[in-house]
This record gives sequence, C-alpha cells and structure tokens, in this order.
Amino acid sequence: MKCEHCTRKECSKKTKTDDHENASIDVPSLGHEHAEKCDTSQHKVLVVSVCPQSLPYFAAKFRLSVTDASRRLCGFLKSLGVHYVFDTTIAADFSILESQKEFVHRYRQHSEGEPALPMLSSACPGWVRYAERVLGHPVTPHLCTAKSPQQIMGSLVKDYFARRQNLSPDKIFHVLVAPCYDRKLEALREDVPTASHGSRGADCVLTSGEIIQIMEQSDLVAKDAAVDTLFGGLNEEEMRRHDGASSDGYLAHVFRHAAKQLFDEDVGEVTYRTLRNKDFQEVTLEKNGEVLLRFAAAYGFRNIQNVVLKLKKGKFPYHFVEVLACAGGCLNGRGQAQAEDGRTDKELLRQMEGKYADVPVRPPESSTHVQELYQEWLDGADSPRVQEALHTVYQGPGLPAASRDIKW
Repeated sequence: MKCEHCTRKECSKKTKTDDHENASIDVPSLGHEHAEKCDTSQHKVLVVSVCPQSLPYFAAKFRLSVTDASRRLCGFLKSLGVHYVFDTTIAADFSILESQKEFVHRYRQHSEGEPALPMLSSACPGWVRYAERVLGHPVTPHLCTAKSPQQIMGSLVKDYFARRQNLSPDKIFHVLVAPCYDRKLEALREDVPTASHGSRGADCVLTSGEIIQIMEQSDLVAKDAAVDTLFGGLNEEEMRRHDGASSDGYLAHVFRHAAKQLFDEDVGEVTYRTLRNKDFQEVTLEKNGEVLLRFAAAYGFRNIQNVVLKLKKGKFPYHFVEVLACAGGCLNGRGQAQAEDGRTDKELLRQMEGKYADVPVRPPESSTHVQELYQEWLDGADSPRVQEALHTVYQGPGLPAASRDIKW
C-alpha cells in the first residue's frame, strides 16, 4: 500500500536537512511503501513555497526561462506528492509595503533626542540574527519591524490559506525553498509563531541546491505544472519580481514611496552610485542642491561592519540601508551559487542574474490580491491584525539562544 502523506513514526521515513553544523529539521518523506494500513488522521497537506530568488537558479540549471523553470519545478514537486506549490512574491509585497509605511512614520517622528533613523532593512535572516545575537542595542532599535517574506508566507499559508481550506494549521506541513542556509535558522526562531494560532510558519526549509540534488537522484518522470495561487484560481499568474538586481529591492521601493509621500517627488528609475565597492551603493534624492533623502545598499559582512561602526560612532549619513548578509545579494546565497570548492560559481551567478533580469518588475502597490488580502485577511490596512501578522519584535544578546541556534 502506498501512503504519500503519512507522517506517523511507524510508517514514515525521515530526511534530515542540515544547516551549518548545529541545526536540523526532519522532513516527512513522500511516496513510501508499507504493509500496515496507515492512520489517515495523521496525514498532512504538503505545501511548498518557493522564493523568487531561487527560480533563476532552476532556470539556469534547466536552461529554461524563469516561468518555464517554475513549471518544471512545480511538476516535479507534485510528482512527489506535494499538494500545493506557491510563489512567495506576494509575501514580499506585504513586507515591502509595511517597510515603506514604517519608514515614512519613522522619518516624521525622528528627532535628535529620540532618533528613529536610520531604518535598517530586516528581510535578511543572516543579518537580523547577527544584529540580535551580537550587536543588540543600539542597532536593533533601527531594524525595520516588518516581518520577512518567509515569515509572512508562513502566516499566509498557516492562517489565511488554512482557513480557506477549512484546515487546522497543524494539518499543513509547510516547506520553504530558499537560496541560503540562514533561512533554515529563521524557521527555528522561537519568537515568530504564526499570528493567532501559535503554529510555526515554516516547518522545513530546503535550499535550491538541495532540491536539485533530490531531482538528480530521482527517477520520476514528471509533467510540468502551473504554480498554484493562494486564492484557488485556476488561471496561472504571470511571473514577476520586485525592483532589485539580485534581491527583493527594498531600497528602490522604499525610496520611491518616501520621495512621493514626504516630498511629492515622482522617481522613475533609481540611480545607484557605487562607493567603497560594488556591494556598497548609494542613492540620493536632491532638490535645489539639497539632499532630501540618502539611502544605501550594504551587501556582505565587510560592508555591514562598516555600517555598524559608523552607526555606533554617530557618524551615519543615511536615512535607510538595505542590508544583506550575502555579498552580491540573495541570488548569491550559499545554498545555490556555491561551487564544489566553496567559492561562488561566477558563471552560474552571471546566468542567474540574466534570468532574473528578464522577469517583469511589478511594484507591490499594483497587486490587487494584496489589497484584497488587507481587507479580507487583516480587516484593513491599519487594523491591529496588521501589526500582529506582519510585524515582529527583536531579541537581544542577553536572551538565551535556542538550542540549535548558530554560534556567531
């Protein structure tokens, strides 16, 4: 008898996914044989959510467009027994929109006595964990409180989607496919249960490279399949991305929004100026010779250390910084861009950047689904549920780390 979704200990195998050297999550394997009749009450609905920065990796590996690669990946996952495959772009929409609103609020509230600026982006789990575990105050008060796309996707799947399907959150096993290993550590955070029901938003995280290994070891023949939508629609939605060359582009989106809301300035193409190195760039809004806004993008820990040093010295000229732990951005995550010798596969990264650039950009403000979800799921864009579902609080170095936490 074949049981595709049973997680009962007696009749399920486990696959251990390791993160660094001290974090692991067990994943129920799919499609195994056993002679004993399984308990259907223990079956789970298997959901996989794929980060948009993972898709160019599959596109490069399959030598397909990002859209066709997403269909190939979706078909393979469903051949394993996965019920639903989602794209996390809609979760990034929420994260960016909430970051935009928070920056404008901080800018208007900022004063020398109570500095609310600079605001530092909080979508990168490697950076956030470093800020929490090592830096603490005075850095953590500057972290944007908007949850990361991974955390918001967990809420969407375990709360909104679960209710649409008349399922208890614990009946869903939610897997994230991501470009970096730090996403696994983000899933282990003890203080980010999904809003209102306490279920962990992501039960497991697999890197893009781990998925490719599973595909290479499989002899299954799968047909391509359309990516699902949270709304149950039959029509496949067009693949799209945000305005970042290798990430979700928080800097560009927050910059445009702030320019319009604070100074009534419409910004079209955002012009980046490279400073110390290609991973430290600056963007300014100027009018009549005066700098109104000064933003920066700091990728990689060498640049992060410089940002932190200037911030601690009180000599920080920026209003907002998009911070990412991986040099080169999310496409260069070690879970997909690393060669066998441990270095970045530069040719693969170049291909991924080209594939990602071909995906159409669509600002989060233009998503009708997001606006509908604000009303249907969160009772309005300014309701208390928004704070609960889309924002978080940060730990400090004085708090005990989780048993499987990384040691920086």
